[in-house]
Amino acid sequence: MDAANESSEGASFTLLGLTTSPGQRWPLFVLFLVLYMVGILGNGLIVAAIWASPALRAPMYFLLAHLSFADLCFTSVTVPKMLANLLAHNRSISLVGCLTQMYFFFALGVTDSCLLAAMAYDRYVAIRHPLHYATRMSRVMCTALVGTAWVVSHIHSLLHILLMARLSFCASHQVPHFFCDHQPPLRLSCSDTCHIQLLIFTEGAAVVVTPFLLILASYGAIAAAVLQLPSASGRLRAVSTCGSHLAMVGFFYGTVVTVYFQPTTRYEAEQGRVATVMYTVVTPMLNPVIYSLRNRDVQGAL
Repeated sequence: MDAANESSEGASFTLLGLTTSPGQRWPLFVLFLVLYMVGILGNGLIVAAIWASPALRAPMYFLLAHLSFADLCFTSVTVPKMLANLLAHNRSISLVGCLTQMYFFFALGVTDSCLLAAMAYDRYVAIRHPLHYATRMSRVMCTALVGTAWVVSHIHSLLHILLMARLSFCASHQVPHFFCDHQPPLRLSCSDTCHIQLLIFTEGAAVVVTPFLLILASYGAIAAAVLQLPSASGRLRAVSTCGSHLAMVGFFYGTVVTVYFQPTTRYEAEQGRVATVMYTVVTPMLNPVIYSLRNRDVQGAL
C-alpha cells in the first residue's frame, strides 16, 4: 500500500542501460568512450578556433560556435552517466537527479534544433540575398536568433519538468534506458499522464516541427538558386554541401520523431535506446565534420 501511494518526492530509479549482459559492457564502454571523446574534441576545437580567430567573425561562425557548444553540452548530459553505469554495480539515480538530467537534455536538444534552423536561414540569406547579407544577418540579428533558441528551449524544458515532478510512481522503478528520458518513466507512473502526452504532441511538436519546416524551406530556396548557377562545378559543390547538411538534419529529426511522437503505450525500449543513441551521440559527433571541418577558413584557424 505504501508503494502504491509513493510520492514522486521519494522515488528513485535504476537505469538498466544499453545492455544487461556483462560480456557486452566493456566493448560498449570502449566504443562510446571513443565516440564521446571524438565528439568533445571536435566540438571543443570548433568553439576554441572560432572564438580565438579574428578571421572567423562572420555570422555563420557565430552560429556554428553556439551549435558546437550546445552539442558538447548535449552529449555531456547523458554519455558520462551511461559510461559510469556500464561499469558500476549500483546504477540508481534519484528523482532529483533524473529530473535534472531530463531538464538539460530537453533544453539542449531543442537548442540544437533551433540553431540548425538559424544556420539554414543564414545560408539562405547568403545565397539568395548576398547584397543584403550584412544587414539581415547583423550581430544584433544573430544574437537575437541565438538568444531566442536558448530561451525557448529552456521554457519548453521547464514545462515538461514541472509536469513530470507532479507524477507518482507505483510500478517497478527499473528504467530500460541509459538516461532519464521522459517516455520510460511515464510508463512507470500510476498518475494520469494524458496532460504530459498532450504537451508532447502540441507544444513539443511546435518546437521540433517548426524549425524542421524552416530548414526545409530555406534549403528549398537555396536549391532553386543553386540550379541557376552558370558553373557546373559550382552547382556540384553547392549540391554536395547542401546534401550533407540535409542528410544530417534528416538523421537528427528522423530519430527524434521516432522516439517522441508516438503514444507511451506503443513505446518500445530497445527501439527507443537505439534511436536515442543516434541523436545523442552520433549526430553531435558528426556535426563538426559536416558543418565546419570541411570549411577552409575553419581549417586554417585550427
